[in-house]
Amino acid sequence: MAFVIAGERSGAGKTTITLALLAALKRRGIQVRSFKVGPDYIDPMFHRHVTGQACYNLDPMLTSEDYVQQCFRERSGNCAIVEGVMGLFDGAAGKKDFSSTAHVARLLDLPILLVVDCSRLSNSVAAIVHGYRSFDSRLKFAGVVLNRVGSDRHLELLKAALEDVPILGVLRRQDAIEIPDRHLGLVPTDELPGLNELIDRLAGLGETGFDWSKISALLSSSSRDAINRVSTTVIGNTDRPRIAIARDAAFNFYYQDNLDLLEQSGASLIEWSPLNDPFPDHIDGLYLGGGFPEMFAATLSENQTTRKAIQTAIRSGMPTYAECGGLMYLSENIVDFSGDTFPMVGAIPTTTVMRSRLTLGYRHGIALENSPIVTQNTIVHGHEFHRSSTTTPPDQPLFQFKETDQFDGWCSSNLHASYLHLHWGATPEIPKRFVEHCAKFKRDRYPEKE
Repeated sequence: MAFVIAGERSGAGKTTITLALLAALKRRGIQVRSFKVGPDYIDPMFHRHVTGQACYNLDPMLTSEDYVQQCFRERSGNCAIVEGVMGLFDGAAGKKDFSSTAHVARLLDLPILLVVDCSRLSNSVAAIVHGYRSFDSRLKFAGVVLNRVGSDRHLELLKAALEDVPILGVLRRQDAIEIPDRHLGLVPTDELPGLNELIDRLAGLGETGFDWSKISALLSSSSRDAINRVSTTVIGNTDRPRIAIARDAAFNFYYQDNLDLLEQSGASLIEWSPLNDPFPDHIDGLYLGGGFPEMFAATLSENQTTRKAIQTAIRSGMPTYAECGGLMYLSENIVDFSGDTFPMVGAIPTTTVMRSRLTLGYRHGIALENSPIVTQNTIVHGHEFHRSSTTTPPDQPLFQFKETDQFDGWCSSNLHASYLHLHWGATPEIPKRFVEHCAKFKRDRYPEKE
């Protein structure tokens, strides 16, 4: 079984509905795999917390249509739920519904559960649902989930308006169930101490809010042939280069595909915390993902031993890949929203300053220089999502963006630091190149004895 949970607009309640359904299915003993449409990092963290399984992103803009199909085919198992992005037909800017939830539903040939925010609707809900169901005849609709229903009388009016539409769930207004957000979306799972209690409430909401006779029928009718799982066999053994993966509350924006591909390319991944830990020993490469270093700048700055160790490692030639928050950490300072300045690693000659303006969008980046990730003139497809900027531009920028004609990124023979988030699913040559650089660094440091 598999289906897509879509919203009629952003904020309709897709994530709440998805988490409630995932939690209820798990409580019923059904193992479920989850996916997220688009470039989002935070929603997949919540999926993973509920299911105990990695959540994979499906984004034709960052990868390709073929890769979206391949990823789902190899990882979906016997039960899968795909959470959409924004409204059902909202795609990449200027490309109509390309990379939208509808686009991915068509690629995977999956039925859609449409989530409708009913808080300010009664009979008009019929026109909205009719429009979504009829707009694209290629889509398959399983039914609707009515969210934020106010009362029994309100529900009667909605049902009367939707007499010919399958209603798969009804969720009342829930003041007690709220996931806090801030400047880049939801607050990540690592920062929510009451998350398990929240998930328990969502599971209870799912148990009572969905029409399980209809959901069960959907499970049966959507059953698919057995899926071959992706191979996790990796090459090498104890000779694999060891790549340190920064993972804690400050750095947690990683596409699972990227980590899988590093392992499949022959690397061993060592997770550690720049907030709390010393830099690990015997490391041959460093991967600093995105996240919220600005929220933890004081603690990151206080860990001087680690900052100095990273600076020394990069100066010694250690291959280093840093995205967005990782770039901020490698800069000389972070200036937070309050205007306070905190020293960082200092591997990049600039300061990053938090701004109110959001920089957001897909980017086609043309590599102007070689780095451990790309070669000159390579075109990559990525995504920007940040509220900081640098005070000093790079002398030799790493990328030029086609969409904005702006320059971005610092690079050297062993360093790649950029605001651009990359998904390597359709470009396995990127992680392979990085692992090869790490392997060479290891051989140069520890040459075989004669």
